[in-house]
Amino acid sequence: METIDLGTTGRTTTRLGFGCSTLMGAMGRKESIAILESAFDAGIRHFDVAPMYGFGQAESCVGEFLGRHRAEVTVTTKYGIPPAKHQGLMSVARSIARPLIKALPGLKRGLSSVAGRAAQPAEKASFTAAQAKESLERSLKELRTDRIDVWLLHEVTAEDLRDDELLRFLEDSVAAGTIGTFGVGSEREKIEALLTARPEYCRTAQFEWSVMDAPVPAMASFRIHHRALTENFRELHAGLAADKARAKRWSEQAAADVADRNVLAGLMLKAALVENPQSPILFSSKNPAHMRENVRVAGDRTLEAPARALYALVQESHA
Repeated sequence: METIDLGTTGRTTTRLGFGCSTLMGAMGRKESIAILESAFDAGIRHFDVAPMYGFGQAESCVGEFLGRHRAEVTVTTKYGIPPAKHQGLMSVARSIARPLIKALPGLKRGLSSVAGRAAQPAEKASFTAAQAKESLERSLKELRTDRIDVWLLHEVTAEDLRDDELLRFLEDSVAAGTIGTFGVGSEREKIEALLTARPEYCRTAQFEWSVMDAPVPAMASFRIHHRALTENFRELHAGLAADKARAKRWSEQAAADVADRNVLAGLMLKAALVENPQSPILFSSKNPAHMRENVRVAGDRTLEAPARALYALVQESHA
């Protein structure tokens, strides 16, 4: 797979990155580790995690994985949303629920809803230097590493950044080699406000991008994107399924059968890559076959023109 420089970290990584938000949820630790190994075997070398993922246990899971692959991969984690409360209770509940879900898959949605309400995170961080230091030390320990490549302020807003010592701590951590670079990870609208009000915090900006979104204006920040598929894919696929005339017209113009869900997913992912050529694109999956297919799509240059055509058609329909 194509590789790029990972911002100002001095490291290179793959264009596709793996989002770890689904680890340690419905899956146990052994299954979660297997998913990470499948992503690695498929060729993915960038992994994105956060203290809150997996009811507070995803970082530890990634840390076990990094113990075998640290020199070969890059990792992003975050500060700003603490792990869920009552982690011990949630761990016991998951161990009880997991075999029930396997036996009765229909229970999954209901149990996930209950778990989501029970696993509310602690209060959002106050984004102070002292709190950031505690969070960074905890993440380094959980990840079993002495360096985090990209460290993001998670769901931060411009109004949150009132402690001038925080920026100094971030810069000192880069100088010490504890983090490779820092930045912000939030929704696109919040990123735009941060770039205007507090650009010094935005060496890296991580936010959503799909064919449903307008092109990203030029910015000094190194960009990482996610949500190229997920609900955006479901919305677009449903719209094309309901409007067969449009699906046929778009298929002819893109020279690809966009009514086919697999073709559409591939073109949406490819569009994220070709429209953001210097950015890693994150995705999540529990299916090793899907991981391998996404890597294939990333390397298939014949998909570039159809992907650009699809993006133009979607943008035209939104105009």
